[in-house]
Amino acid sequence: MYFSILSQYLEKIEKTASRNEMTEILADLFKKCSKDEIDKVCYLSLGRLAPKYRGIEFNMAEKMAVRTLAVVGNKSETEVSKIYKKMGDLGEAALKLKIATQNSKLSVSEVYEKLFKIAEDSGEGSVDRKINGLADLLKKLDPLSAKYVARIPVNKLRLGFSDMTVLDALSWMKKGDKSLRKDLERGFNVLADIGKIAQIFRLKGLKGLKGLRPEAGVPIRAAKAERLPDAEKILEKMKGECALEPKLDGFRTQIHIDKDKSKVQSPKSKVQKNLFEEFDIKKDIFVQIFSRNLDNTTHMFPDVVEAAQKLKVKSAILDGEAIAVNPKTGKFLPFQETVQRKRKHGVGKKAKELPLKVFVFDVLYLDGKPLLDEPFRERRKRLEKILKKSKGEEKGIVLTEQKVVKKASDFDKFFKKVVKEGLEGLMAKKLEAPYQAGARNFTWVKYKAGMKSELADTVDCVVMGYYGGKGKRSSFGIGAFLVGAVSDKSGKSGKVEKGDFLTVSKIGTGLTDEQWKEMFKRCEGLKVAEKPKEYVVDKNLYPDVWCRPKLVVEIEADTITKSPIHTAGLALRFPRLKRFRDDKDANQATSLGELQKLAKIKK
Repeated sequence: MYFSILSQYLEKIEKTASRNEMTEILADLFKKCSKDEIDKVCYLSLGRLAPKYRGIEFNMAEKMAVRTLAVVGNKSETEVSKIYKKMGDLGEAALKLKIATQNSKLSVSEVYEKLFKIAEDSGEGSVDRKINGLADLLKKLDPLSAKYVARIPVNKLRLGFSDMTVLDALSWMKKGDKSLRKDLERGFNVLADIGKIAQIFRLKGLKGLKGLRPEAGVPIRAAKAERLPDAEKILEKMKGECALEPKLDGFRTQIHIDKDKSKVQSPKSKVQKNLFEEFDIKKDIFVQIFSRNLDNTTHMFPDVVEAAQKLKVKSAILDGEAIAVNPKTGKFLPFQETVQRKRKHGVGKKAKELPLKVFVFDVLYLDGKPLLDEPFRERRKRLEKILKKSKGEEKGIVLTEQKVVKKASDFDKFFKKVVKEGLEGLMAKKLEAPYQAGARNFTWVKYKAGMKSELADTVDCVVMGYYGGKGKRSSFGIGAFLVGAVSDKSGKSGKVEKGDFLTVSKIGTGLTDEQWKEMFKRCEGLKVAEKPKEYVVDKNLYPDVWCRPKLVVEIEADTITKSPIHTAGLALRFPRLKRFRDDKDANQATSLGELQKLAKIKK
């Protein structure tokens, strides 16, 4: 397929506001793709070159992109900057500069390979090589193709859809509807590579996806927990017996280990090479670490890599929670301090200041064998053996404490113990349940200290936009912000589609001065000229500045009430910002269905 054909489809998608129409356009595009290019088309249409976990980034700032357009258009950077500021979009600036040829014959695969080569370039002189390489590519493309290619390196393709829409479109490609979405999502949950899923499905259909197995180095989408208001209801849901584990206030960590000699742990830079030596990381033992939202965070945690390499396994995928500890007292540190470990610079120093402990609570793959379908009771036994074999050599990787209970009094006793230790609460787990990747159901239930208040839990919301400040807050640039929940199903009226964001609160209080400054800074980096097409907002609530759906915040509130103005139909009463959730993507925010359940869980 010529890239010019792909760009025509991208233009159609950009011009439609309907998620269903986007799905149909994508489905038609996928029908025209060969089995060898459908994966590349999936990645490119999402504005990237590979699945998220591979961490393939262009590392091109907007200033570099402006320099590129100046080279191609034979203009000064000042002239191009003026055009860009006026247009507000690098793609439109590329069109305005008329930098491309009229008849491009470059294929999707050729453009993809050239972009991949630019992204992979590193080391001395790489900035100039990236600029010249992208400039050369833009010259060879037709104008419309140049518009979309110019946006990709700065992560601003923004067509308003995600991996989930791609799964819908793959179903539509085969069946003319979304009926295969659940089956496709099951495959994606086990192997979170949207291009690979599309390629297998195109070649072998659902039969090919049923044979998918986890692979060390490819993240499995994390299982999620439901909520219930008390011990009696949790035990009732779990048939009278459950495993209880402390709920830690850290960040979800999935550790992949493979000691196959064909896989190596290669440092990508001089800085990383120094960290390998500083932390005694071995090149012949492959370890990768992934976050809840599928980011590859391996380079941030050399201490965890070192510990994982010492585990007595041939291969494994472990699920756990990472939390920073005070090196002097051994006590857990709050989330705000733990999250400081997620950084690109000063990694070694911070690792020694804030050592991490990963509390492992599940094993999903062991010595080449998938364990997702095994009962949790059996997976726990395997996990205990792994850590017992390692005899403490793993240092920062420890087994999560567990207590099996059958009585509500024992449940409450253990709950009081962990809360007294300063922990969030408990996770209750069904002993006979398989690991349900990517799913949220009652095989796992969280029970937090906050559930003693009227609102049973905090809510993770997406920041949709903000309002200008008045009085003291005028100096912050922000006076309030609008947040929303994600729709988990399409509305009967057709106005709301699955994946849309619905408003639940306008928040103007409950933040410190520092939090207001931080909120403004983060929002400024996400502002867009128009309302994102996946936002459903009453016109009376339109903010002064729209933000693209990227920033997730954890909100505390007194209760949830019905609302005639918020499009979720519900509103948070007396909301306060608890923290920024950088470990979550927008589609992992609290869903409307969860919000409705929370409203009923109130004491």
